[in-house]
Amino acid sequence: MLVYGDVEHIENAAAVRASISQIIMACIDMQPSRQRHEALVRAFILTGELVQGLADQEFGRIGADDMSELQDAGAKLLRIQARAIMQSWRNGFAGSLSFPEDWTAKLDSLASADPVRMKRAEGYAFYALYPESYIEAASISNLTPKTVVLGIRSIGTGLAALVSAALGAEPAYSLRPTGHPFERRVRVTPAFSKRILADRNTDFAIVDEGPGLSGSSFGCIADWLQANGVASGRLHFFPSHTGEPGPRASEPHRSRWRDRPRHVVSFDDLALKAQDPKHRLQTWAADVVGVERSSWRDLSGGAWRAVRYRNPSYWPPSYMQMEKRKFLMEAEGGAWHVKFAGLCGSDVDKARRGSLLSEAGFIPKIAGTCYGFIVEEWLDGTPLDNSGASRRDIVDHLGRYLGFRARHLPARNGGASIRKLCEMAVFNIAEAAGSDTAEKLRCVIDRPERLAGRLRRVDTDNRLHPWEWLTTTSGRIMKTDALDHNAAHDLIGCQDIAWDVAGACVEFEFSSKERDRLANLVSREADCDLRGDVLNFFEPCYLGFQIGLWSQARVSVDGAEAERVENTIKRYLDRLRQLIGP
Repeated sequence: MLVYGDVEHIENAAAVRASISQIIMACIDMQPSRQRHEALVRAFILTGELVQGLADQEFGRIGADDMSELQDAGAKLLRIQARAIMQSWRNGFAGSLSFPEDWTAKLDSLASADPVRMKRAEGYAFYALYPESYIEAASISNLTPKTVVLGIRSIGTGLAALVSAALGAEPAYSLRPTGHPFERRVRVTPAFSKRILADRNTDFAIVDEGPGLSGSSFGCIADWLQANGVASGRLHFFPSHTGEPGPRASEPHRSRWRDRPRHVVSFDDLALKAQDPKHRLQTWAADVVGVERSSWRDLSGGAWRAVRYRNPSYWPPSYMQMEKRKFLMEAEGGAWHVKFAGLCGSDVDKARRGSLLSEAGFIPKIAGTCYGFIVEEWLDGTPLDNSGASRRDIVDHLGRYLGFRARHLPARNGGASIRKLCEMAVFNIAEAAGSDTAEKLRCVIDRPERLAGRLRRVDTDNRLHPWEWLTTTSGRIMKTDALDHNAAHDLIGCQDIAWDVAGACVEFEFSSKERDRLANLVSREADCDLRGDVLNFFEPCYLGFQIGLWSQARVSVDGAEAERVENTIKRYLDRLRQLIGP
């Protein structure tokens, strides 16, 4: 299924260097605090993305990883920043910072005359992957400073620097596995291979996020090392979780993964169960709202449903692996929803937009941010699908909400082109319902390029399901999760507001009359064009995406959850057949 999408952006290297320099200089001048630490991490993540982009640029020129003065400078700068993060973290965000004088020269070396394609680090953005977890994992690994550290690009570029800094090892190398996602291969020049393998009798640390469905990125690096004379007993893995590779992993890779040490410190151990209160998320969030003591409840992985729904038989489905970490914090005087929103400033950006939506009365009040998390007011109430609200009130509220987004929230990032949406929908429907249905869908969608001049990307919601809405005890309809979904780990991104209108029509099963009313309300509020042919394109594309999304979710669930997911897929397929005919 076509569901996931990489968030890539084209940047000018000089402009990125200027941003990094500005952040680091500000850190040097700041008073010791968690805010200074957050800024250090922001500079580190941005540097890692730049070094990754430049390394991939060099890889593209020769078709292999090679020795490079530019990459050496980048690895050294990342290790300098990693040491500063480690120093700040271990000192409880206190103490002065020390940067060597030549850090600016190393930063200046990260130059390119051509635009650089930088890839957003998924773990930092979506999955609450914190750099300090790799520092802690390396610190308890018993590995020595002689360890050779290899990071797997993209995010492994920076993660390897953290391991290197914690071990006191030489700057890390990075490699770019290529080929089919389930059968990755390594391409390294003889000169670079000789440098990495100068001492085959030392330990080798392989560092990355994951493993995912196949673990082939970890696996191919280990294959390459063993093929070049490194004993299996010298291999150490630094992943982001304790689980095994997914169902696409080869048996040799799976066997080696079970056999070799995996050095992991989870987010829970790092930030929820930390011995030092200064390192706990509970402390950070309590500081935001000004309380001393609070109770916590983990709402991640679909656990929020037990709070919102009394009867599990009414629970909506949950794609647990894609849900962000979230918690309910309760204290005297109130309750708050504490949800991961992303490192590198994503939390602050989303909170700023959330404040605008909150002031307009569409979402709960934003209390603030704390190191990657947004803290917002927790509202008691009933999920909209169980509240008894009238269809007319729902349509009218959706019209005001979507119209407000279209008028006042410009697009923050790109998204899939209309041609890509079409290809995604046809592919997913072919997988789920067969090629004949997919071909009928293609005919219904027709020439997507005809709409190109009529569309305008905005900050779409991308999540209009009824269970995302709440009717409060005072009778107000509120959106409970409105800030993340057009910057999620999927291919949709920001779209024309027609994407959300189509999504609302599908999720609330609006009639043609209700659809027309909603479209008219949004068009009038946002001064946009939502004539029928626009929605006739977006609705089947929306269905194609949702069918693909929940088909992916179905792979990893069973029992009652599997039944919920199956029913959801069936509902989308039924709606699709209504659109395109039997």
